[in-house]
Amino acid sequence: MGSVHVAQINFVVPPLEWGPDEVFHHWPSLPNVAEAVCASGTRVSVIQLALRSERVERHGVDYRFASIDGAKRPVDRGHLVARLLEALDVDVIHVNGLGFAEETFALAGHLPQVPIVLQDHANRPPRWWRRPLWRRWYGVASGVAFTALEQARPFIEAGLFGTSTPLFAIPESSSHFTPGSQAQARLATGLYGDPCVLWVGHLNRNKDPLTMLEGIAQAVPHLPELHLWCAFGSAPLMEDVRRCIDADARLAGRVHLMGKVAHALVESLMRAADLYISASHVEGSGYALLEAMACGVRPVVTDIPSFRAFTANGTVGHLWPRGDASALAAALIRAGTNDLPRDRVRAHFDASLSFDTVGRLWTRAYAQVIQQRWRRAS
Repeated sequence: MGSVHVAQINFVVPPLEWGPDEVFHHWPSLPNVAEAVCASGTRVSVIQLALRSERVERHGVDYRFASIDGAKRPVDRGHLVARLLEALDVDVIHVNGLGFAEETFALAGHLPQVPIVLQDHANRPPRWWRRPLWRRWYGVASGVAFTALEQARPFIEAGLFGTSTPLFAIPESSSHFTPGSQAQARLATGLYGDPCVLWVGHLNRNKDPLTMLEGIAQAVPHLPELHLWCAFGSAPLMEDVRRCIDADARLAGRVHLMGKVAHALVESLMRAADLYISASHVEGSGYALLEAMACGVRPVVTDIPSFRAFTANGTVGHLWPRGDASALAAALIRAGTNDLPRDRVRAHFDASLSFDTVGRLWTRAYAQVIQQRWRRAS
């Protein structure tokens, strides 16, 4: 058999004003994952639904932006993609997102011989009264991928996947960041602290900055030179965060709210930091954590499925129970006094989280579902 040909399908429609370059810029995982799979030896075509049709070849991947004109219903969009795929002669179909079950079912009706792999992107099971229909739609899947297999549990408990459906643990994406010089990064960014702790994330309830700040405050007596640097986008809890900082003398002068920073600067911030901190309650993946580990930064993050997967159950970094400020303080103290070499963090990233790894994992998953389909046909 020659090179496997996969079609990666994206049903989310970008704004009209976005051409291919803007799509690649705003949704970097789309080209990054496709090109990582291509680099692993798999032929890749990407079907991206859009408001106008275009075609681009980039780094060996064929990107087809397909106009949804006249395809308003999910079933119509599934049929649209199926018509495009009929001319491509693909061996396997990779659908991004578990929320497009109806589209996928319609697509499968046209190409029943082609195995379909679904990839979770922080999706949740449908409401209970919709599950019988969704169970039927998901029945066309030959496999489902999650960042961490534990994330499949709500779908399995709801009976949405067959007991024989293969599940794959594959990082949702990765990062092109590299470690670089910490000293130079500190000169460039102005970050300091011992430890220098970095937060990159929104100031909202799921990210839980208030628990994070209380954990920092409890750690300060043991780490008197600690400084926290916070880069964030949306900030619905900004007033609560400011009140928390102003009311606690332990936080005075050591919490730096940087606000929104350009993504190009994030790599330098990561390189400058000693520790990366997250208090998230739920994450489908954790792009900022991936970026931190790519730079060799030690993670101090919540004990949730995707973070367990990324840190090898906390063997590379420190995990703490979400919502528990005292446990965070203890983790910070351990991390601040027990140095984990940056090159060890990066070595783990290279072995388990890099784009090379993501590409290889997808190539193996495609091969498995193709072989499974062959066995059933014979």
